[in-house]
Amino acid sequence: MEELIQSITGEGGRLIANWGPRVLGALATLIIGTWVIRMVMRGIEKMLGTKHVDETLRPFIRTLILFGLYAMLFITVAGMVGIETTSFVAILGAAGLAIGLALQGSLQNLAGGVMILLFRPFKVGDLIESGEGLGFVKEISVFVTFLETFQNKTVIIPNSVLASGTVTNYSTIGNVRADIPFAIRYDADADKAAEIVLNVLKQSDKVLTSPAPSVYVTELGENAVKMVALPYTTVEDYWDVFWGLRGEIKKALGAAGYEPALPQRIVTMKK
Repeated sequence: MEELIQSITGEGGRLIANWGPRVLGALATLIIGTWVIRMVMRGIEKMLGTKHVDETLRPFIRTLILFGLYAMLFITVAGMVGIETTSFVAILGAAGLAIGLALQGSLQNLAGGVMILLFRPFKVGDLIESGEGLGFVKEISVFVTFLETFQNKTVIIPNSVLASGTVTNYSTIGNVRADIPFAIRYDADADKAAEIVLNVLKQSDKVLTSPAPSVYVTELGENAVKMVALPYTTVEDYWDVFWGLRGEIKKALGAAGYEPALPQRIVTMKK
């Protein structure tokens, strides 16, 4: 019994002597390495905060550097405790393959994010519209893009959807046209109505003078002459013009004696 205890004690001592320094060194490296990575990331955050780095690229650069630093740290720690680096890399490769098969959708989103950064159909701050919503691009991360709508809602869209689908960018040219439809009765003066509405557009400080606003007849409907006001405005003022000027147009036409274009029927009596 004493020999067994001595054997176990001796073996335990040898294990501690062999592995103790390695484990302690690995733990120390892990703790210090994590602290160093945090310090490095703070420096990178300051660097990315400069005007020289595109705001669209910042989340990608930040994430890729962070993943790379932690991968290097874990490989170093694994080597210190006796795990062969080549074996560790092979394990990582196998694990990466398994994870890749399980997360094909996420990898598609990653590839979509790369495509967005390469071809730049939009950038942070642009107003875009897709099948998923309309809003300003707040952030393009590794897997998803964040939109902020005019209702202050945050819409999170997978990058694969934006990279493969149709996206309308309202900010590319720098201005956008807010079409405002209205209608008048058939017995009303269309030229005078166009003049009144055009004057409303020109008086608004949110309507651009170049391109100049315009008013046209668009359709001779069943019950009314349909017209449209075409003011140009900035992306930020789009909804203020699109919705706000409707009320001003109604007031101006009403003050000029234009009656609502209600459905009308002519009834004839047979004798």
